[in-house]
Order: sequence, then structure tokens, then C-alpha cells
Amino acid sequence: MSQTDSFIDEVTEEVRRDKLFAAMKKYGWVGVLGVLVIIGGAGWREWTRAQEQALAQATGDALLAAISKEDSAGRVEALSTVDAAKPEGRAAVQMLKAAEFVREGKAAEAVAAFDLIASDASLPQSYRDIAGFKALLAAGDTLDDAAKKLRLEAVIQAGGPLRLLAEEQLAIMEASAGETEAALERSNRIVADAEASQGLRARASRLIVALGGTVELPAEAGAAASE
Repeated sequence: MSQTDSFIDEVTEEVRRDKLFAAMKKYGWVGVLGVLVIIGGAGWREWTRAQEQALAQATGDALLAAISKEDSAGRVEALSTVDAAKPEGRAAVQMLKAAEFVREGKAAEAVAAFDLIASDASLPQSYRDIAGFKALLAAGDTLDDAAKKLRLEAVIQAGGPLRLLAEEQLAIMEASAGETEAALERSNRIVADAEASQGLRARASRLIVALGGTVELPAEAGAAASE
């Protein structure tokens, strides 16, 4: 390589370096800003997480203090003062209040507390379904059998984890009304259902025996028993 070529390469490299330094001077603030945004975002996330944890702990402490009251009226009063920011927290408060009303035999108040949860659109559907079902159970004799049956059948039609519990309630209603065959048929369907829990099968089996029927085990269960 000639001296002229070497000189040209050196000049070209210097020009590139000067352009790079000029660009850094002109646009370097963009990189600095990006770093600050990243650091600030991380700090904000940590602060937000700490705030949420503190709020959750405060809510939990308030709930524990409320349910530690000696009498039911005191527990309800204390629960009414718990300020839960998140929908799930509010649902927990209402569930505990409803449980106290059920314990005191205050059906109307219990149903109202459960209905508040069931009608809260900000909650997951599973929360609302459970609350609606509990409201139905809490209503007891304040809801006539025809209306209760319609609501239980609606739960069954909707499917989901509450379906079999609704079937169980209908079987109990049928047994109480003297509809023995219907109650036995429904209870055996519960026993045979693959989604039924062990506890639910046991309760359905006890009802069948109490009604003088025979528990019809599922085919796979019968095969296992014969082995």
C-alpha cells in the first residue's frame, strides 16, 4: 500500500470518528433518557409492588382483627369498617359478613350480602357464581320451592363446578317432598358422575341408603371392586 493510500485511510478514519463524536453530542441525550426511563420504570414497579403488598397486609390484618371479636355482632360491625381496595378483597369481606348472618339465622341479611358479590361485575365469574349459589342456600324457607327449583335448574344448565351441588340440593328437595324415585335417580346420577368429588358421592350414597335404595356404582368402580 502506498503512502498516499495510507494517508487517505487515516483521514477517512478520522472523519468517521469526528462524525461519530458529533452524533453522540447531538443525540446522546436519547440514550441517557432511555436509561433513565428504564431505571424509573423499575423503581415505579418496585414502589407499586410494595404499596400493593402493604395494602394487602393491612387488609388481612383488619380481617383477622374483625373475625377475632368475641360476638357475631362485633364481628359484623368490624367487618363493615374494613376498607378493601381490590374487588377480591371486598368479596372476602362480604363473604365473611354473610357467614356471620347465616350463623345468626338472619337469612335476608345473608342473601343481601351474597347478592352484592354475585352482582359485582368487577369480580371473576367464579366468585359471582359461588356467591349466587350461597345466596340460594341462605334463602332457606324464605324462598318457595318452585322458585328455588328453577334457580337450581338454571345452575345445572349453566354447567361448571356448581352443577353437581345443585343436583344434590334438588335431590334433597325431592326426598323431602316424598318424590323418592326422583331423588334416588338423581342421587345415583351424582354417584356415577365422573366429576363428583368423593365427599359428594358419599353424601349422595347416604341419601340413597336412607331412602331405601341401592347405590349404583359406576361401571369402572364396579369393575375395580370385583377385582
